[in-house]
Amino acid sequence: MYNLLKMIGDVNPLDALWLTVGVLGQLMFTARFLVQWWASEKAGRSVVPVTFWYFSILGSLIVLAYGIHKLEPVIIIGQLPGTVIYARNLWLIRKAAA
Repeated sequence: MYNLLKMIGDVNPLDALWLTVGVLGQLMFTARFLVQWWASEKAGRSVVPVTFWYFSILGSLIVLAYGIHKLEPVIIIGQLPGTVIYARNLWLIRKAAA
């Protein structure tokens, strides 16, 4: 933990901000699984709530922004397809509700 704090202390404020953005995006992306798990436990069966898709797309967009800022092609390539899929799922859910 000390090494992590020391490493963060050695970066400039803009990089620290982007690190925070990246971590926030990753936490949001991870939270989608907690939302899905909680909804499934509550229902007593496997379910994927709409909130899962919102956490997915928001987390993916934030991590994608971080990857673009850092010019990390692995992150960019990893997040782009998912972002399209999450948007499509939300569109299908809205279409079905209308």
